[in-house]
Amino acid sequence: MNILLWHVHGSWTTSFVHGSHRYLIPTTPDRGPYGLGRARTYPWPDSAVEVAPEDLPDTDVDLVILQRPEEIDRAEAWLRRRPGRDLPAIYVEHNTPKGDVPNTRHPMADRDDLLIAHVTGFNQIFWDTGATRTTVVDHGIVDPSVSYTGELDRLAVVINEPIRRGRVTGTDLLPRFAEIAPLDVFGMGVAGLADHLGLPADRLTSHDDVPQHRMHAELARRRAYLHLCRWTSLGLSLIEAMAIGMPVVALATTEAVTAVPPEAGALATRTDTLLDAARRFIAEPATARQAGAAARTAARDRYGLDRFLADWDRLLEEEVCGSR
Repeated sequence: MNILLWHVHGSWTTSFVHGSHRYLIPTTPDRGPYGLGRARTYPWPDSAVEVAPEDLPDTDVDLVILQRPEEIDRAEAWLRRRPGRDLPAIYVEHNTPKGDVPNTRHPMADRDDLLIAHVTGFNQIFWDTGATRTTVVDHGIVDPSVSYTGELDRLAVVINEPIRRGRVTGTDLLPRFAEIAPLDVFGMGVAGLADHLGLPADRLTSHDDVPQHRMHAELARRRAYLHLCRWTSLGLSLIEAMAIGMPVVALATTEAVTAVPPEAGALATRTDTLLDAARRFIAEPATARQAGAAARTAARDRYGLDRFLADWDRLLEEEVCGSR
């Protein structure tokens, strides 16, 4: 199939474009939010092809993947065809609802022209989508090419925009863990985080927008992975850290409660419980390695790329064939 989708979420799109189709990625000269083109810090196959908006009216497109509410109108303007009416469309919901949870209405609620595919079961039960059809396709990841060593008695964190997002990403909790071990924080918009939190530079080091393969190599050297998000769908970096073989110290919130088995680390809603687990992993490398091995098995069993792509292929075939 020829599938049109925007480059919105780098990790998810990296997994999606590893399928057996041709993926058309809108690209504009400014490479802005609606024309970002191919990823520069993730490895994408050649089947992910950049396409200029002006070429889309004459481009063969079998299905549109929507990820933001405004994309349906933009796609119609660029394609001169209406997604959901003139060609099949699936709206992928990556995020948990905001506002009056759990009463938040989804922007695509009560529609009969598309399907909403949630990336977690948690998303599906919390969004009010009205009469719109929904399904869940659990995340899948490209297996990281590195393995855990845990040689550094430091804690690793991956957060995008921790200063702006604050309590949502558990940024306010980081100083308590920095008392136990130095933190290495990876992600976009992490520069200046130590100053923002009033921490000395030797207790928190920011690694801003590091290419994925380099980030994985650095994560593997840290003793444990810290996941303090209060409200999120399911961070793919958490699954990637588990697949590397890192033990996990995570808040028992959202989909993490099904992604992280007890033997893979510590999962709790009490901060003191997580602090105790972090201390134990720092002090006991063998315990950390044992928990990391369990995490690796769990991630590969549930979030393998083959399962993810097979689930998507079934869904794509159903939607395209059903439309025709």
